[in-house]
Amino acid sequence: MILPTKHIRPDRALLAVGADVLGCLREPMTVSRLWDEIRISRSDRAVSAPINYDWFVLALDLLFIVKAVQFDRGLVQKTVS
Repeated sequence: MILPTKHIRPDRALLAVGADVLGCLREPMTVSRLWDEIRISRSDRAVSAPINYDWFVLALDLLFIVKAVQFDRGLVQKTVS
């Protein structure tokens, strides 16, 4: 689930979705705006399979757990280290 397996394609693994989230997170955004950006970004690329909202939230949770993003005043932003 986090890493690709024989049942989960590399573009659907949570690490790949998390990388897409970090790529779209150029500025602090609300979760709904970030979700819209991810859907647009993944629909523009033919190799990326569409994901559902649950999978997006799991990737966002993973990024939060590893302290790659933070949630502050209703906005998701990259963590500055």
